[in-house]
Amino acid sequence: MTPEEFKERLENYGIHLTDEQMQQYELYFDLLVDWNKKINLTAITEKQEVYLKHFFDSLMLVSAEETFRKNLSLCDVGAGAGFPSIPLKIAFPELKVTIVDSLNKRIKFLTELVEKLNLSDVFLYHDRAETFGKNKDFRESFDLVTARAVARLNVLAELCLPLVKQEGYFVALKAMKSEEEVAEARKAINLLGGKFIEEIEIALPGVDDTRNLVVVQKKKATPRKYPRKPGIPNKQPLT
Repeated sequence: MTPEEFKERLENYGIHLTDEQMQQYELYFDLLVDWNKKINLTAITEKQEVYLKHFFDSLMLVSAEETFRKNLSLCDVGAGAGFPSIPLKIAFPELKVTIVDSLNKRIKFLTELVEKLNLSDVFLYHDRAETFGKNKDFRESFDLVTARAVARLNVLAELCLPLVKQEGYFVALKAMKSEEEVAEARKAINLLGGKFIEEIEIALPGVDDTRNLVVVQKKKATPRKYPRKPGIPNKQPLT
């Protein structure tokens, strides 16, 4: 997907990018490739693939229409190189974005990225999700919490749902649809105060590839003991 195709395709989703925003995506790509020579941020570095599988893919969060509005507070857990939150922030400058990541090298990259892109209302935290979710300043305070990670859904639910305010949403961006994974996570989602709403399948244009958004709404407060101590959710997932 070329930058021109990226802009044109997004028009179909009601996303109309200015020349300045397109320049921000171009700078994002340049910084990503440059920093990737020093630290491992992504295996995808070819320009057309970055625009399709990172930028366009991140913006497909708007397909979960009931979860998304332009001025919400979004927390991106384990954002890595900034996906999906930074592509969303560029397209929707009104977003208030909080990013938490456990690797300080990635936070340093994101700090420079935010500065070079001249983004406001982006807050970066070097922390474990388990610790961050216990912090009273952040717990149950976000309209939308996202995770674009390889962890199973029951693990992601424990890391993310404690941060979601009641009636807010948690959306997991998954590479493939898995009814088994959703079924496995239902008990954990309910225990943590959530309700499974839907799984949305999205076809990436021009390639034989799909993405899936797992949408969970927060219906009641998460019990105080969750998330458990760092490392426990991965080692002993809720079932």
